Amino acid sequence: MATLPVFEKFVRDLRAIWAATQDNETRMKRAQPLMERLVREETLIAHSKQWPLTVGQNLLFYEDGEFNFVVNAVVRPPGYVGSVHDHAHAWVLYGVMDGQERLERYDRLDDGKSPGYAELHLASDTKGERGKVDLVPPYAIHAERGGPVRSVAMILRTERLVGRTLQHGYDPKTNGVKEMWGPKQVPYALEVTL
Repeated sequence: MATLPVFEKFVRDLRAIWAATQDNETRMKRAQPLMERLVREETLIAHSKQWPLTVGQNLLFYEDGEFNFVVNAVVRPPGYVGSVHDHAHAWVLYGVMDGQERLERYDRLDDGKSPGYAELHLASDTKGERGKVDLVPPYAIHAERGGPVRSVAMILRTERLVGRTLQHGYDPKTNGVKEMWGPKQVPYALEVTL
């Protein structure tokens, strides 16, 4: 078995970006066009048809031992409603590869000084279709919502947070905030039979 060539090239190109600069925002802005191409790759889209649903978990395709960035994917059932959350200090590129999703972004209205409390306002609700890649900055409060059919998205993170960094989950209805570790990481090989 061998890794899909298009994915191998994506990782090589990411490593070159990470080697060229130390600033994560710059890295992610340079990686965004690469992600936009990746999520349109027909061989990867075809491969994704066999990926399992990932409610409560992420598929872990690659974690870089030198630069620490991580490539994940999620596969959502129709109508999936994701939690409102942030990714702590990490930058994230989120690219819809198949189906449709929506990305809700929230503004925090309170000063953040009351533990367990956050007053949120829905700032935007962006429709994501095949090829759409969103850049989510550190501590940005957001939620992904599934569309009418199964959807698949690739995720590039500046680092793996699960088990290492607490993130926040928010409940806009109750103004509650809780700390959480994020979804379980499930190693998954992007292999092709030769």
